[in-house]
Amino acid sequence: MRARASRSCSPRCSRACTGRNASVRLTGIAVHPVKSTAIRPLPASEVLPRGLADDRSWIVVDGAGAAVTAREAHALLAVVADTPATWPGLGAALRLRAPGLDALHVGLPAGDPVPVRLFSRELRGIPAGVEADAWLCKALGRDDLRLVWCDDPTRRRLNPVYTREGDHTAYADGYPVTLASTASLARLNDWVAETAVERGEEPVAVPMERFRPNLVVDGNEPFAEDGWSRVQVGEVRLRMAKPSDRCVLTTVDLDTLETGKEPIRTLARHRRAADGTVLFAVNLIPETTGRITLGDEVTVLD
Repeated sequence: MRARASRSCSPRCSRACTGRNASVRLTGIAVHPVKSTAIRPLPASEVLPRGLADDRSWIVVDGAGAAVTAREAHALLAVVADTPATWPGLGAALRLRAPGLDALHVGLPAGDPVPVRLFSRELRGIPAGVEADAWLCKALGRDDLRLVWCDDPTRRRLNPVYTREGDHTAYADGYPVTLASTASLARLNDWVAETAVERGEEPVAVPMERFRPNLVVDGNEPFAEDGWSRVQVGEVRLRMAKPSDRCVLTTVDLDTLETGKEPIRTLARHRRAADGTVLFAVNLIPETTGRITLGDEVTVLD
């Protein structure tokens, strides 16, 4: 059973307000080549069974193989990771940049996979090498970091409650694609402003980038995406896995890297699911592959 928010546009209209009669368009495409690093916007992208090409194909782990993310290491958000998909003509599998450091070019590693623990999931990947490890240690001010590449995303099995046999992804939290809508963000920021006024605070809008979606759409009703089962973006069909539960990473200011209270505080009032999680955006799984481009029509199939 899918998790549902207690409130969206209204408790009874999430299925009705699907945007089927509206002109819904793709207005944002983004990937994050190394998990938790800076968002890399794109004009177009290939969609593969595992998600958008190059999205979260690399991950930073500690000495024990546990994932290091921006939830606890905010400095990762200042690391810019590029691939040939985000920087045409790059000439390397990956380029890393960070304030105060020379850029590092990384080739695809070879060797035996090592264990990677992402939350409670036991995954695998190939270490990038000591040069990349040393660079990351300098960037994050630690001495126990490794960069690992997902050589085979098909090894990973996803939550069977929301997925089918064979569905897979690399180092995303749980699902291949995350989609958000500008209408839902506008409604959320209305609520954020109301909360601020109630508490005598200065309202500060939450930017879409805090939610790190792969796809952003415009033209639907607020939170209509909660009720979608399958959509077609350009030539690519995707099916709903579940609404996306949000964590404290969304409270980190991307400019200052400081933590605040929003949007979690307001989502907890308006978008709390029965299991206590707070929801914004939806997780999708590609049913077909192909190329998507900004401006593509988004069709709600059911």
